[in-house]
Formats: sequence, C-alpha cells, structure tokens
Amino acid sequence: MNYQSVIGEIKKKTLGPVYFLHGPEPFYVESLEKYFVSSVIEEDERDFNQHVLYAKDHELASIIELAQQFPMMGEKQLILVKEAQNYRKFDELISYLEKPLNSTVLVFAYKGKKLDARIEKKLVGAKFMLSKPLYDNQVPDWIKQQVAEIGLTIEPQATVLLSEYLGNDLPKIINELSKLKIVLPQGALISTSVIEKNIGISKEFNVFEMVKAIASRDVGKSLAIADHFSKNSKNHPFVVTISTLYNFFSKVMLVHFAPSSSPDVLSKVLKVNRFFIKDYQTASLRYNRKEVAENIHFLADYDLKSKGVNNVSVDEGSLVKELVFKLLH
Repeated sequence: MNYQSVIGEIKKKTLGPVYFLHGPEPFYVESLEKYFVSSVIEEDERDFNQHVLYAKDHELASIIELAQQFPMMGEKQLILVKEAQNYRKFDELISYLEKPLNSTVLVFAYKGKKLDARIEKKLVGAKFMLSKPLYDNQVPDWIKQQVAEIGLTIEPQATVLLSEYLGNDLPKIINELSKLKIVLPQGALISTSVIEKNIGISKEFNVFEMVKAIASRDVGKSLAIADHFSKNSKNHPFVVTISTLYNFFSKVMLVHFAPSSSPDVLSKVLKVNRFFIKDYQTASLRYNRKEVAENIHFLADYDLKSKGVNNVSVDEGSLVKELVFKLLH
C-alpha cells in the first residue's frame, strides 16, 4: 500500500484489522498516525475506544489482549502503537492475525527503518505502508502538490528554490509552507520574493544561486555570493554549502560518463528533475573530467578543514571564499 491508499481506506471506512506503517522516511508514518487518530473514531467515543500506546511501555502480549476486546458503545476501537520498532518479535501478532477482531483497528508505527521482510512475510492479513524518502527529482512535484492542498499556487522558480534549499526534508518543507499559509490569502502565488521575505531564503544569495554561478564559471557572481556567505555564516552554514556543492560536482561527473546527453536519460542517471539538467550540462562543458575530479577532492579537503583536521583555527567565512576560488580556478 502507499500513503494515499491508506488515506482512502480511512475515508471510505473500509479499514483492515492490522496496519504496519514502516520505512526510513518518518514523514508519511507520522502523518498517518495523526490521520488515524483524528479520523477513525468519533470524537465523543475516543475516551473509551481510542488507545495511543508506546511499544517501550507495553509488551506486545498486552497490546494483543486489548485488541481482542470489543469497543464500548461504538462500532470500532483504534489502537495505535507508536515506536513499534522497539519490538523484536511479533509472535503474538502472528497468532492474532489468524482470527483478528473486525471491530479493532490495530496500527503499528514502525519508524526509521523498514520492517524485516522475514517478519512481514509471516504477518499474513496485515496491511503494510512502506514510507520511502523522495528522490531529489521528486521533491519539486511533491512541493507543488502540498502547495495545492493548502490552497496556494507556486511559480516554478520558487519551487526549485525551496527544493534546492530544503532538500528532501519533508517535515521541514511542510513547516515552511505552513508559515506561508498563515501570511498569504487563499489562492495567492508563492514567488521567490515571497520566499525571501517570509522564509529568509535570499533569491540572489543562496546556495542554489551559488551552484548556478559556479556551474557557468561566473567568477564575479560566485565570489560575490561566497563573500555574502562569509559575512552571514549563521544563515549559510558551511556544512550545507559544501554538501550541496559536493552533490552537484558528483552529478557533473556522472554527466561526463552518461550514455547520452538527452535530458530524459540524464534525469534518470542523475535522479533529478529535468528542470535541473541544464545546470549540470553547463558545468560539464565548463569543467572537464579532470577538473571535476579535482573539485571533488577540494571539497573533501575543505570538509576536513571545517572540522578542524590539520587546521588549528577554523574560520568558516574564510574557508568558503577560499573554496569557491579554488573550484573556479
């Protein structure tokens, strides 16, 4: 099952007896936890028929015993077990699934990792929702979808700016979009100016613009952004800058070895949206394979310097300017 299919079953009231929400991406697991709690049991019945428990505080046997009880003055009872990754074995659940109580909806939130496939195979009758992180190329479309759900619209450049700046940290993206929902009227357009004003991401001095400037080997603009970063290191942490640039040049190297220069092929090879392909292609023309390899070496070296390795005094402001200069030359 995917996230939307679970939502669909909750809305249609066609719920199965046991659900496992698991996987390395916590966002979908946490979202479904909230949706189960807010939607399955009527508000006036929740004191009796809704139980939110933590696996670390309750043995699985006691959870199963509760699941075998009938609801009080209602059709269903919901049992949500948080942090189910604390259970190592699910033997009692295997037995329960042979004859589950249809009036009980038992949900296990197994966060941070995927359930062992051998255990999953034994849990016949349970439904599984695997929560996987989004690839970088999936984030822009996901942002557009979330923006539409809160009744706003967003221009393409603003989508790119958010996805590049926030990466695939879905809870963080949702948090920033929530801020915009508060300050903007229904149906308003999220532009780069709106993002700059309300989220604090500069449309001119951000890591996304730095990457574009370095990709095209625009020395003046690259150094101007580096100088801005050096004077505002709290808003532009060196660790974010260096990881973004390392990721970028690693993908430029893939462009050099890609079987085709077709945007569709490169999008699959690099696992990024076609919208970003132009920057990688531009960089591959400005930097040959040897230069890309040297830049990746520089980035690894400056990462160590930023952590104090062989460098007594760490001044991130100086490091970012030095690094950008070396990348360009």
